[in-house]
Amino acid sequence: MFRAEQWEHRYERHIFPINQYVDELRKESGCDSVPYVAPIYGGVNSKLLSLMSDPGPKTQDNSGGSGFICMENDDQTAEAYCGYCEYASISAECMVPWNSYPWYINQKLSMLQLEKGITPLKRIVDLLPDLRVVILHGVSAKESWKRLLYRFPMLEKERGLVVIKTYHTSRQAFWHKDPLVRESRKKQLLESFITAKKYLMDQNL
Repeated sequence: MFRAEQWEHRYERHIFPINQYVDELRKESGCDSVPYVAPIYGGVNSKLLSLMSDPGPKTQDNSGGSGFICMENDDQTAEAYCGYCEYASISAECMVPWNSYPWYINQKLSMLQLEKGITPLKRIVDLLPDLRVVILHGVSAKESWKRLLYRFPMLEKERGLVVIKTYHTSRQAFWHKDPLVRESRKKQLLESFITAKKYLMDQNL
């Protein structure tokens, strides 16, 4: 029911430019592995961009998934992300998710793949006129943003962006033999969401 409703509204006005671009990426690559962004998100009205690495299996509509990047997907990463947003009182309506490499591959990203994802990332940023905060989740997202700034060094300053670097919400990000390190990472991730909320509420940005 939820998936059917999201699918029906994937071209709603607020999300249309983003999902229209997803259609372009699908056409260019000749496959449907680029998931749409669920219309529960704020789309072009978003003030927060959440950047992760690549789409997970549950974003694929041809393998029992939803066909969307969505915090309501049936996987641990999405469930954890939803929980962090709820704790920090960040609503889906104020944000939009994206991936450093928007195509589904289900493996570690190569440098070439990270580079290929820069142009789509810049396109998404350009579609968000009210963007204020960017959260970079994990190594790939941080590297992707670094490469974006190499091409567009004035981007953060010109757009007045607050960029927060933190961990991915997947279990893998917390794999460490020392429980204190695991707890430290989780604490830093939670604090990142709280910091993002603070900046989203700052009307002087």
